[in-house]
Amino acid sequence: MTGPAHRTAHRTARRTALRAALGTAATGLLVFAPKADARQVDRGPAGGLRIATGEPDGFYAAFGRLLADQVTAAYPRLSCEVVNSQGSVANVRLLHARRAELALALADIAWAAYGGSAPFGRPVPLRAIGRVYENYVQLAVRSEARIRTVADLSGLTVSLGAPASGGAVLGDRLLRAAGLTPGIDVHVRHLLMPQAASAMRDGAIDALLVAGGVPLPVLSGLDTRPGIRLLPLAGLLPALRAGTGQAGSGLEAVTVPAGAYRGTPEVATIGMANLLLCRPDLPAPVAGALTRVLVRRATRLVPTTALGTQFLDVRSLISTGVVPLHPGAVAAYRELHG
Repeated sequence: MTGPAHRTAHRTARRTALRAALGTAATGLLVFAPKADARQVDRGPAGGLRIATGEPDGFYAAFGRLLADQVTAAYPRLSCEVVNSQGSVANVRLLHARRAELALALADIAWAAYGGSAPFGRPVPLRAIGRVYENYVQLAVRSEARIRTVADLSGLTVSLGAPASGGAVLGDRLLRAAGLTPGIDVHVRHLLMPQAASAMRDGAIDALLVAGGVPLPVLSGLDTRPGIRLLPLAGLLPALRAGTGQAGSGLEAVTVPAGAYRGTPEVATIGMANLLLCRPDLPAPVAGALTRVLVRRATRLVPTTALGTQFLDVRSLISTGVVPLHPGAVAAYRELHG
């Protein structure tokens, strides 16, 4: 962050607009809670949940850890474990391979998996617990660089993130929307966030693309050395939307507020919703329990560093696009909201 004065200025903006997030879980098979004696209070479902999140220092993992705590607090017989990964594409594959019960993914990656389009070879059976928070696409360059647009990256080197991340898929599309061919016009590297930060400091890369909340720790760590500036991306939205074969691209214009990183002005970029996914065979009581946590404990699911701008309203939870809600989640939403 940018110091005490900056943190004070944003304190009131934080923890204000969260209405959803995602959750985590632990190893072991999910089971229905045995029917309790009529004289006993139902303590909810029992079992283990694993949620595929992202890199350990990323926003996905931060939300996963918070939701894991809240799920266990609300339902003590549900144990929770966060599974770190490279991101959205890897998460869907972990879910499909039954190495996770829940997964967080960018909406366009979830929709591609459900429909069987690239980077997936065939449809992946998916259901959604809800649409959670907004992911901000952030393309950073050094503050003194003479790079003002994505097209200016021609002949330079950019990291698009881990190879199995949703950001890497979107980054490829972003370069093409700007008229650049990855690997020909731009030298592309796929670095994990700590590696990308080091490469940025050392001058080994000219730009760094990440997707997540605002601010992201990997960029906050660069805002004094070497100093960064975010490129505007919202102008590429028409080309990005035209390049997708999906009914809706899931992309929208969002604004990173001024001062999110030291000395950075307000910038118009691209937002993409995140979905909390599961397989169709997730027990309905578990899906319902997760839904109740998202709704009832939303304000406890905001990382302390996060600005309120990236969070979606509770009414948006059911807006999961082509991926249908799990029946257990539908029942819980009806119970909560009618």
